[in-house]
Amino acid sequence: MWDNARWIAITLVVIGHGILPLIGESNSAYSVYLFIYSFHVAVFVTVSGYFAKSGPPNARALRQILTDIVFPFLIFETIWTIIKWLLGGEFALDYTTASWTLWFLIALAVWRIVLPYLVLLRFPLLIAIAISIGAGYTETIDSTLALSRTLGMLPFFVFGWKLRQWQLTGRWLELSSAVAWRWRAGAIVLFGTTLALMPLAIETWRDLKLRRFMLYDESYEAIGYDEPWSGAIRLGLLLFAMLLSVAFLVLMPRGAHWFTPFGTATMYIYLLHSFVLFPFRETPVLAGDQPFWVLPAMMLFCIGISIVLSLKPVRRVFRPLVEPRARWMFRPEPSTATGTLVLPPDGEPR
Repeated sequence: MWDNARWIAITLVVIGHGILPLIGESNSAYSVYLFIYSFHVAVFVTVSGYFAKSGPPNARALRQILTDIVFPFLIFETIWTIIKWLLGGEFALDYTTASWTLWFLIALAVWRIVLPYLVLLRFPLLIAIAISIGAGYTETIDSTLALSRTLGMLPFFVFGWKLRQWQLTGRWLELSSAVAWRWRAGAIVLFGTTLALMPLAIETWRDLKLRRFMLYDESYEAIGYDEPWSGAIRLGLLLFAMLLSVAFLVLMPRGAHWFTPFGTATMYIYLLHSFVLFPFRETPVLAGDQPFWVLPAMMLFCIGISIVLSLKPVRRVFRPLVEPRARWMFRPEPSTATGTLVLPPDGEPR
Protein backbone atom coordinates (compact mmCIF):
# COMPACT_ATOMS: atom_id res chain seq x y z
CA MET A 1 0.00 0.00 0.00
CA TRP A 2 2.62 2.52 1.05
CA ASP A 3 5.01 1.83 -1.83
CA ASN A 4 2.05 2.20 -4.19
CA ALA A 5 1.18 5.53 -2.58
CA ARG A 6 4.78 6.73 -2.74
CA TRP A 7 5.16 6.10 -6.45
CA ILE A 8 1.78 7.48 -7.49
CA ALA A 9 2.30 10.57 -5.33
CA ILE A 10 5.74 11.31 -6.79
CA THR A 11 4.40 10.71 -10.29
CA LEU A 12 1.76 13.37 -9.63
CA VAL A 13 4.58 15.69 -8.55
CA VAL A 14 6.29 15.11 -11.90
CA ILE A 15 3.04 15.71 -13.79
CA GLY A 16 2.41 18.93 -11.86
CA HIS A 17 5.86 20.23 -12.78
CA GLY A 18 5.52 19.03 -16.35
CA ILE A 19 2.25 20.83 -17.16
CA LEU A 20 3.23 24.06 -15.39
CA PRO A 21 4.22 25.84 -18.64
CA LEU A 22 0.72 25.17 -20.03
CA ILE A 23 -1.40 26.69 -17.27
CA GLY A 24 -1.07 30.31 -18.37
CA GLU A 25 -2.96 29.81 -21.63
CA SER A 26 -4.99 26.68 -21.00
CA ASN A 27 -7.87 26.50 -18.56
CA SER A 28 -7.85 22.72 -18.90
CA ALA A 29 -4.21 22.53 -17.89
CA TYR A 30 -4.79 24.95 -15.05
CA SER A 31 -7.74 22.88 -13.80
CA VAL A 32 -5.66 19.69 -13.81
CA TYR A 33 -2.80 21.56 -12.16
CA LEU A 34 -4.99 22.88 -9.33
CA PHE A 35 -6.56 19.46 -8.84
CA ILE A 36 -3.15 17.81 -8.51
CA TYR A 37 -1.76 20.53 -6.26
CA SER A 38 -4.77 20.35 -3.97
CA PHE A 39 -3.39 17.13 -2.51
CA HIS A 40 -0.26 15.71 -4.14
CA VAL A 41 2.37 17.53 -2.07
CA ALA A 42 0.26 16.95 1.04
CA VAL A 43 0.27 13.21 0.30
CA PHE A 44 4.02 13.16 -0.32
CA VAL A 45 4.75 15.00 2.95
CA THR A 46 2.17 12.95 4.87
CA VAL A 47 3.76 9.69 3.76
CA SER A 48 7.17 11.04 4.80
CA GLY A 49 5.75 11.93 8.20
CA TYR A 50 4.14 8.50 8.57
CA PHE A 51 7.55 6.83 8.49
CA ALA A 52 9.37 9.48 10.51
CA LYS A 53 10.76 8.51 13.90
CA SER A 54 9.65 10.60 16.85
CA GLY A 55 11.95 9.10 19.45
CA PRO A 56 14.97 10.92 20.89
CA PRO A 57 17.46 11.53 18.07
CA ASN A 58 20.46 9.24 18.26
CA ALA A 59 23.69 9.14 16.29
CA ARG A 60 22.27 6.78 13.67
CA ALA A 61 19.21 8.97 13.05
CA LEU A 62 21.32 12.11 12.71
CA ARG A 63 23.71 10.30 10.39
CA GLN A 64 20.77 9.28 8.20
CA ILE A 65 19.64 12.89 7.97
CA LEU A 66 23.08 13.80 6.70
CA THR A 67 23.41 10.97 4.17
CA ASP A 68 19.78 10.86 3.02
CA ILE A 69 19.01 14.57 2.93
CA VAL A 70 21.81 17.06 3.62
CA PHE A 71 24.51 15.58 1.40
CA PRO A 72 22.16 15.06 -1.59
CA PHE A 73 20.99 18.65 -1.19
CA LEU A 74 24.55 19.98 -1.26
CA ILE A 75 25.40 17.79 -4.27
CA PHE A 76 22.38 18.72 -6.37
CA GLU A 77 22.41 22.39 -5.43
CA THR A 78 26.01 22.49 -6.63
CA ILE A 79 25.04 20.74 -9.87
CA TRP A 80 22.22 23.20 -10.52
CA THR A 81 24.54 26.13 -9.84
CA ILE A 82 27.01 24.80 -12.42
CA ILE A 83 24.23 24.22 -14.97
CA LYS A 84 22.94 27.78 -14.59
CA TRP A 85 26.47 29.10 -14.93
CA LEU A 86 27.09 27.05 -18.11
CA LEU A 87 23.88 28.48 -19.56
CA GLY A 88 25.19 31.99 -19.12
CA GLY A 89 24.14 32.85 -15.62
CA GLU A 90 26.28 34.11 -12.78
CA PHE A 91 28.16 31.54 -10.74
CA ALA A 92 26.62 32.05 -7.32
CA LEU A 93 26.84 29.07 -5.01
CA ASP A 94 24.13 29.89 -2.48
CA TYR A 95 22.96 27.02 -0.32
CA THR A 96 20.42 29.20 1.47
CA THR A 97 18.22 29.45 -1.63
CA ALA A 98 17.15 26.05 -2.92
CA SER A 99 16.93 25.52 -6.68
CA TRP A 100 13.48 24.52 -7.93
CA THR A 101 12.54 21.20 -6.24
CA LEU A 102 15.37 21.08 -3.71
CA TRP A 103 13.37 23.00 -1.10
CA PHE A 104 11.85 19.67 -0.06
CA LEU A 105 15.19 18.32 1.17
CA ILE A 106 15.70 21.31 3.46
CA ALA A 107 12.16 21.05 4.75
CA LEU A 108 12.42 17.29 5.28
CA ALA A 109 15.60 17.67 7.31
CA VAL A 110 13.98 20.30 9.53
CA TRP A 111 10.78 18.29 9.96
CA ARG A 112 12.67 15.18 11.01
CA ILE A 113 14.79 17.11 13.49
CA VAL A 114 11.86 19.03 14.97
CA LEU A 115 9.35 16.17 15.19
CA PRO A 116 10.74 14.50 18.37
CA TYR A 117 10.48 17.82 20.21
CA LEU A 118 7.10 18.78 18.79
CA VAL A 119 5.45 15.50 19.77
CA LEU A 120 6.45 16.07 23.39
CA LEU A 121 3.65 18.63 23.47
CA ARG A 122 0.05 17.68 24.12
CA PHE A 123 -1.46 18.75 20.77
CA PRO A 124 1.33 18.59 18.15
CA LEU A 125 -0.99 18.65 15.11
CA LEU A 126 -2.93 21.69 16.32
CA ILE A 127 0.32 23.43 17.18
CA ALA A 128 1.72 22.66 13.71
CA ILE A 129 -1.43 24.09 12.10
CA ALA A 130 -1.14 27.23 14.23
CA ILE A 131 2.52 27.62 13.21
CA SER A 132 1.62 27.21 9.54
CA ILE A 133 -1.18 29.77 9.65
CA GLY A 134 0.83 32.22 11.72
CA ALA A 135 3.84 32.01 9.38
CA GLY A 136 1.74 33.37 6.55
CA TYR A 137 1.12 36.64 8.35
CA THR A 138 4.74 37.79 8.31
CA GLU A 139 6.80 38.71 5.26
CA THR A 140 10.05 38.17 7.14
CA ILE A 141 9.54 34.43 6.68
CA ASP A 142 10.48 33.85 3.04
CA SER A 143 12.11 31.24 0.82
CA THR A 144 15.49 31.52 2.55
CA LEU A 145 16.34 27.96 3.57
CA ALA A 146 12.81 27.08 2.39
CA LEU A 147 11.48 28.40 5.69
CA SER A 148 8.10 29.51 4.36
CA ARG A 149 7.31 26.09 2.91
CA THR A 150 8.88 24.27 5.86
CA LEU A 151 6.55 26.00 8.31
CA GLY A 152 3.60 26.13 5.93
CA MET A 153 3.60 22.38 5.24
CA LEU A 154 4.63 21.25 8.72
CA PRO A 155 1.02 20.15 9.52
CA PHE A 156 1.12 17.54 6.75
CA PHE A 157 4.27 15.96 8.20
CA VAL A 158 2.80 15.86 11.71
CA PHE A 159 -0.47 14.58 10.27
CA GLY A 160 1.40 11.65 8.73
CA TRP A 161 2.97 10.88 12.09
CA LYS A 162 -0.47 11.01 13.71
CA LEU A 163 -1.87 8.55 11.17
CA ARG A 164 0.74 6.05 12.32
CA GLN A 165 -0.12 6.68 15.97
CA TRP A 166 -3.75 5.97 15.09
CA GLN A 167 -2.56 2.66 13.52
CA LEU A 168 -4.23 3.53 10.23
CA THR A 169 -2.69 0.72 8.21
CA GLY A 170 -3.70 -2.04 10.58
CA ARG A 171 -7.24 -0.77 10.92
CA TRP A 172 -7.61 -0.38 7.18
CA LEU A 173 -6.35 -3.87 6.42
CA GLU A 174 -8.73 -5.34 9.00
CA LEU A 175 -11.79 -3.93 7.23
CA SER A 176 -13.92 -6.30 5.20
CA SER A 177 -13.99 -5.85 1.44
CA ALA A 178 -17.56 -4.50 1.55
CA VAL A 179 -16.73 -1.82 4.11
CA ALA A 180 -13.48 -0.95 2.35
CA TRP A 181 -15.32 -0.39 -0.92
CA ARG A 182 -17.73 1.97 0.79
CA TRP A 183 -14.78 4.07 1.88
CA ARG A 184 -13.35 3.88 -1.63
CA ALA A 185 -16.66 4.96 -3.12
CA GLY A 186 -16.68 7.99 -0.84
CA ALA A 187 -13.10 8.81 -1.85
CA ILE A 188 -13.99 8.54 -5.53
CA VAL A 189 -16.95 10.89 -5.05
CA LEU A 190 -14.74 13.37 -3.21
CA PHE A 191 -12.06 13.37 -5.91
CA GLY A 192 -14.64 13.46 -8.68
CA THR A 193 -16.36 16.47 -7.14
CA THR A 194 -13.04 18.27 -6.66
CA LEU A 195 -11.99 17.60 -10.24
CA ALA A 196 -15.36 18.79 -11.55
CA LEU A 197 -15.26 22.02 -9.55
CA MET A 198 -11.88 23.08 -10.93
CA PRO A 199 -12.93 23.89 -14.53
CA LEU A 200 -16.40 25.11 -13.49
CA ALA A 201 -14.92 27.94 -11.44
CA ILE A 202 -11.54 28.33 -13.12
CA GLU A 203 -11.72 32.11 -13.49
CA THR A 204 -12.64 32.41 -9.82
CA TRP A 205 -9.62 30.35 -8.85
CA ARG A 206 -7.42 32.58 -11.00
CA ASP A 207 -8.85 35.73 -9.40
CA LEU A 208 -8.41 34.31 -5.91
CA LYS A 209 -4.78 33.38 -6.75
CA LEU A 210 -5.46 29.93 -5.39
CA ARG A 211 -2.32 28.46 -6.95
CA ARG A 212 -0.06 30.76 -4.96
CA PHE A 213 -1.78 29.76 -1.74
CA MET A 214 -1.23 26.09 -2.58
CA LEU A 215 2.54 26.57 -2.87
CA TYR A 216 2.93 27.76 0.75
CA ASP A 217 5.97 29.84 -0.15
CA GLU A 218 4.60 33.40 0.21
CA SER A 219 3.00 35.49 2.91
CA TYR A 220 -0.66 36.37 2.55
CA GLU A 221 0.26 40.01 1.96
CA ALA A 222 2.65 39.09 -0.85
CA ILE A 223 -0.16 37.16 -2.53
CA GLY A 224 -2.43 40.18 -2.21
CA TYR A 225 -4.35 39.46 0.97
CA ASP A 226 -3.76 41.74 3.95
CA GLU A 227 -7.04 41.06 5.72
CA PRO A 228 -7.00 39.53 9.24
CA TRP A 229 -8.99 36.54 7.99
CA SER A 230 -6.42 35.60 5.34
CA GLY A 231 -5.19 32.72 7.48
CA ALA A 232 -8.61 31.09 7.15
CA ILE A 233 -7.84 30.40 3.49
CA ARG A 234 -4.69 28.49 4.44
CA LEU A 235 -6.58 26.67 7.20
CA GLY A 236 -9.23 25.58 4.71
CA LEU A 237 -6.62 24.38 2.24
CA LEU A 238 -4.73 22.50 4.96
CA LEU A 239 -7.82 20.67 6.19
CA PHE A 240 -9.05 19.93 2.68
CA ALA A 241 -5.63 18.62 1.63
CA MET A 242 -5.55 16.33 4.69
CA LEU A 243 -9.00 15.02 3.78
CA LEU A 244 -7.89 14.39 0.19
CA SER A 245 -4.71 12.71 1.46
CA VAL A 246 -6.75 10.22 3.44
CA ALA A 247 -9.02 9.67 0.42
CA PHE A 248 -5.91 9.12 -1.72
CA LEU A 249 -4.57 6.50 0.68
CA VAL A 250 -7.97 4.81 0.80
CA LEU A 251 -7.84 4.38 -2.98
CA MET A 252 -4.37 2.83 -2.95
CA PRO A 253 -4.27 -0.86 -3.91
CA ARG A 254 -3.45 -3.05 -0.95
CA GLY A 255 -1.48 -5.67 -2.88
CA ALA A 256 1.65 -5.63 -5.02
CA HIS A 257 1.43 -4.43 -8.61
CA TRP A 258 3.89 -3.81 -11.45
CA PHE A 259 4.68 -0.33 -10.11
CA THR A 260 4.96 -1.28 -6.42
CA PRO A 261 8.79 -1.73 -6.50
CA PHE A 262 9.05 1.80 -7.90
CA GLY A 263 7.89 3.11 -4.53
CA THR A 264 11.41 2.70 -3.18
CA ALA A 265 12.82 5.03 -5.86
CA THR A 266 10.90 8.20 -5.01
CA MET A 267 13.99 10.22 -4.12
CA TYR A 268 15.58 9.34 -7.46
CA ILE A 269 12.47 10.49 -9.29
CA TYR A 270 12.20 13.66 -7.24
CA LEU A 271 15.82 14.73 -7.67
CA LEU A 272 16.30 13.70 -11.31
CA HIS A 273 13.01 14.53 -13.04
CA SER A 274 13.70 18.27 -12.89
CA PHE A 275 16.69 17.82 -15.21
CA VAL A 276 14.42 16.22 -17.82
CA LEU A 277 11.76 18.91 -17.49
CA PHE A 278 14.18 21.84 -17.26
CA PRO A 279 14.22 22.48 -21.05
CA PHE A 280 10.41 22.70 -21.10
CA ARG A 281 10.51 25.19 -18.25
CA GLU A 282 13.25 27.41 -19.64
CA THR A 283 12.38 27.39 -23.35
CA PRO A 284 9.24 28.58 -25.16
CA VAL A 285 8.49 25.14 -26.58
CA LEU A 286 5.25 24.96 -24.56
CA ALA A 287 4.56 28.68 -24.48
CA GLY A 288 1.38 30.15 -25.91
CA ASP A 289 -1.80 28.40 -26.95
CA GLN A 290 -1.21 24.69 -27.57
CA PRO A 291 -3.28 22.02 -29.36
CA PHE A 292 -5.65 20.07 -27.12
CA TRP A 293 -3.52 16.91 -27.28
CA VAL A 294 -0.44 18.54 -25.73
CA LEU A 295 -1.83 18.33 -22.18
CA PRO A 296 -2.53 14.56 -22.16
CA ALA A 297 0.68 13.94 -24.10
CA MET A 298 2.68 15.84 -21.51
CA MET A 299 1.00 13.93 -18.70
CA LEU A 300 1.86 10.60 -20.34
CA PHE A 301 5.42 11.82 -20.91
CA CYS A 302 5.73 12.63 -17.19
CA ILE A 303 4.46 9.17 -16.25
CA GLY A 304 7.12 7.75 -18.54
CA ILE A 305 9.77 9.87 -16.81
CA SER A 306 8.68 8.50 -13.45
CA ILE A 307 8.87 4.93 -14.71
CA VAL A 308 12.28 5.30 -16.33
CA LEU A 309 13.83 7.00 -13.30
CA SER A 310 12.56 4.13 -11.13
CA LEU A 311 14.45 1.48 -13.08
CA LYS A 312 17.41 -0.27 -11.49
CA PRO A 313 20.00 0.75 -14.13
CA VAL A 314 19.17 4.41 -13.58
CA ARG A 315 19.35 4.01 -9.82
CA ARG A 316 22.67 2.19 -10.11
CA VAL A 317 24.20 5.02 -12.14
CA PHE A 318 22.96 7.86 -9.96
CA ARG A 319 23.22 6.19 -6.54
CA PRO A 320 26.45 8.03 -5.59
CA LEU A 321 24.59 11.34 -6.06
CA VAL A 322 21.19 10.46 -4.63
CA GLU A 323 22.35 8.12 -1.86
CA PRO A 324 25.92 9.16 -1.01
CA ARG A 325 27.29 7.02 1.78
CA ALA A 326 30.24 9.29 2.46
CA ARG A 327 31.72 7.03 5.13
CA TRP A 328 34.92 9.04 5.01
CA MET A 329 33.02 12.04 6.35
CA PHE A 330 32.14 10.43 9.66
CA ARG A 331 34.24 9.99 12.73
CA PRO A 332 34.45 6.55 14.35
CA GLU A 333 31.61 5.55 16.63
CA PRO A 334 32.12 7.05 20.10
CA SER A 335 33.13 4.62 22.82
CA THR A 336 31.33 6.37 25.67
CA ALA A 337 27.97 8.00 26.26
CA THR A 338 29.63 11.42 26.23
CA GLY A 339 31.03 10.85 22.76
CA THR A 340 34.62 10.36 23.86
CA LEU A 341 36.77 7.96 21.87
CA VAL A 342 38.66 5.49 24.07
CA LEU A 343 42.04 4.92 22.44
CA PRO A 344 44.03 1.73 22.88
CA PRO A 345 47.73 1.87 23.69
CA ASP A 346 48.68 2.01 20.01
CA GLY A 347 46.70 5.25 19.64
CA GLU A 348 44.29 3.94 17.01
CA PRO A 349 40.56 4.11 17.75
CA ARG A 350 38.87 0.75 17.98
